[in-house]
Amino acid sequence: MSVINVPDASVIVVSFNTRELLRESLLTVRDSSGVTFETIVVDNASHDGSADMVTAEFPEVRLIRSNINLGFAAANNRAFEIALGRYVVLLNSDAFLRPGALRLSVEHMDANPLAGLAGARLVGRDGSWQPSARMFPSLLNNLLAMSGLAARYPKSRLLGRMDRTWANPLEPCEVDWVPGAYSIIRRSVLDRIGFFDERFFLYYEEVDLCRRVKATNSQVWYWPDIVVEHLGGESAKCIDDTKVPKPGSRTELWRMRAGLLYFRKHHGSLGAWSNMLIERCWYCLRAIRNSWSNSAERSARVADLKSGLATLKQAWGDTRGGKVSPSRPW
Repeated sequence: MSVINVPDASVIVVSFNTRELLRESLLTVRDSSGVTFETIVVDNASHDGSADMVTAEFPEVRLIRSNINLGFAAANNRAFEIALGRYVVLLNSDAFLRPGALRLSVEHMDANPLAGLAGARLVGRDGSWQPSARMFPSLLNNLLAMSGLAARYPKSRLLGRMDRTWANPLEPCEVDWVPGAYSIIRRSVLDRIGFFDERFFLYYEEVDLCRRVKATNSQVWYWPDIVVEHLGGESAKCIDDTKVPKPGSRTELWRMRAGLLYFRKHHGSLGAWSNMLIERCWYCLRAIRNSWSNSAERSARVADLKSGLATLKQAWGDTRGGKVSPSRPW
């Protein structure tokens, strides 16, 4: 009888048209030491040769080729089905492990049996901090973010609560959720709660997963000594040519759809409607404010905000107020 060697971790990377960054990311995984691991890449129908590059340059990687763009949740689920590790590690194709990141992740999880899921300190190329330890979305948290108060008063415990901008980023802490750019999940917890909810094509899927982890009385942790360099939004650039979703863009439509699905799932129909109303009011008020000036810049901004309102209306209709998810790919 053959014996299956169970690795410490299964590192899963979802790929969508980021070939050069994917290569760099996989090289940082390959250089990891101190733990046993396997690497699984799920290619979401890339047209830039990403999958062929993996086959040619990383023969040790288990490659899953999808003939359609499954989105983040469903693609990871394909990898979960075949992953062998005691822990599952999610790594974006535009994220790169700093030395020791994988080893420290496994060591921390082994030392903290109540931790079901954990994240790293995400930094940019220049070492700048990125939001890495966050509070769950809520009507208050979203209102503070959209109003600009969170950005204006980041050191306030109340106003900077969503991204915990008031906290020392070098202190570990238990949190609500951590970004899916890098996270480590205890396999036994994943088997107990189920995989990603595939109704989320992109955005909010990791928030939903963290809620389900915490509902089992498992903990979600942020460990700052685990450092991962993250660019962010590189796959989205292949769709909208921008890292940040803009009003009216396809990725902004996806964000709005996912937000409605999330609030309907966790806060009911009133929660979804209230969240939509808050966002609608934010767009309307900004459009009114910018319409007071006849400058070309303000006029263009008003046009963008009106486009955002139309996108929000479409998202509401597409999801029937957060009840249903449009068929994939979005």
